[in-house]
Amino acid sequence: MRTVVQRVKECSVSVGNKVVGRIGPGLLVLLGVGADDTSSDADYLSEKIVNLRIFSDEHGKMNRSLIETGAEMLVVSQFTLLGDCRKGRRPSFIKAADPQKGKRLYEYFVDRVRQKGVPVKTGRFGALMAVSLINDGPVTLILESQ
Repeated sequence: MRTVVQRVKECSVSVGNKVVGRIGPGLLVLLGVGADDTSSDADYLSEKIVNLRIFSDEHGKMNRSLIETGAEMLVVSQFTLLGDCRKGRRPSFIKAADPQKGKRLYEYFVDRVRQKGVPVKTGRFGALMAVSLINDGPVTLILESQ
């Protein structure tokens, strides 16, 4: 699994003209599922992301986690994170999971985060989505399970 994690002041995801997920301060997680990924990858990343110390403490240092702040998470599926652009000019997506497996592990990841007590909103798996955000910092990290 590959994720892009952005600390946000607010963000939303829309399908067509309808907002399907919106959060205030927290994390936007773009999640790509690979063909070789398993629930262990989702377990690892869900634990890692909710405990990342990337929120400011009372001294302005990045020292608090999503769980400690009580902030929210918006998770958006994004298979293009698995795109391989090393050869040619068109990305290859052969390392991305098939849609059935991708959806299963995406939903599993979301459930694991919710089990940790984090309020989670989501996009719509497989849909063409528009993501709007106000990045906070900006703080943007790439995390992978392998």
